[in-house]
Amino acid sequence: MRIFIVFLLFIYSCNNSYVENYELIINSNDKILNKKSTIEISVNGLNADEIIAIKYYLNGIQIQSTAKLTNTKLGLNKIDLIISTKNKIYNLNKEFDVFSDFEPEIYTYTIINEFNHDISSYTQGLEFYNEYLYESTGLNGFSSLRKIDLFNNKVLETRFLDKQYFGEGLTIINDKILQLTWKSKLGFIYDLKSFNMIGSFEYGKSFEGWGLANDGKTIYKSDGTDKIWLLDGERFNELGYIEVITNNKKIKNINELEVVGDVIYANTYQFNNDVGLIINKNTGAVNGIINFKGLRDKVKKHPDLDVLNGIAFNKKRNSFFITGKKWNKIFEIKISKQ
Repeated sequence: MRIFIVFLLFIYSCNNSYVENYELIINSNDKILNKKSTIEISVNGLNADEIIAIKYYLNGIQIQSTAKLTNTKLGLNKIDLIISTKNKIYNLNKEFDVFSDFEPEIYTYTIINEFNHDISSYTQGLEFYNEYLYESTGLNGFSSLRKIDLFNNKVLETRFLDKQYFGEGLTIINDKILQLTWKSKLGFIYDLKSFNMIGSFEYGKSFEGWGLANDGKTIYKSDGTDKIWLLDGERFNELGYIEVITNNKKIKNINELEVVGDVIYANTYQFNNDVGLIINKNTGAVNGIINFKGLRDKVKKHPDLDVLNGIAFNKKRNSFFITGKKWNKIFEIKISKQ
């Protein structure tokens, strides 16, 4: 059965004068569009006798009125039409979403070890580097950056932020520690060896500062939306973004991040506190969903206990380390298909 996706558009002529309402119609056999879908584009309400030509563009590339979505990106895409008539040229455009063409697999976890964690730490970022665990914590007046010898239960370095800043995610690249702030649109740069602050960088179009990770070249930054922003690994400026998307929805509240190979492991904040995501770092497609249910039940209960947040991969041990905001434990786990 053919599905009709109808968009009502306001059309403006090239001199921006108001014309009237028209219908831009995208026809597809698929109710939810994905990269395997084919679309047919048409416009209702135009006088066929007046039309000289219609040009169709998908993300800036000219197409025919019937097109496959094979080369589109996941998430937001754009159709542009240029309609030439005897008297005027009209420009129409509409954005639409393309979803993943596969359903995420379900993963679970196995606990290997448990380690002590400062119960006062409002964990925002977690990352291993040279067998030391680096942690960024939040809350105004309590935000900090820490270097931890986890396996010997020692905090080696602590640096507090000014009380005006709410600390967020961190990552380490090129002998520098980067730490985000939440709403200040500012990230701090520290020297890895001395722990001294040596600079800062401003955000671009990203909404806020949430999670941070890197693959040795590109930095990945979440901002509380469904976007993960790509930053240059040397200048820390935003290069673009991917959208985190499944076969039927976009996932918002992407939080703490960890890059392992070609995928990003991510916590989500308040979307589902017991869920982690495995995301293709190139496309944004959610390959897997990790069911962390039961992990929070294993930590000390107290009035300020908050959600799971903090995921770090230890290459030497080939395992993940998971904690949460004001948890008294860090769990070493293995992740596997359910």
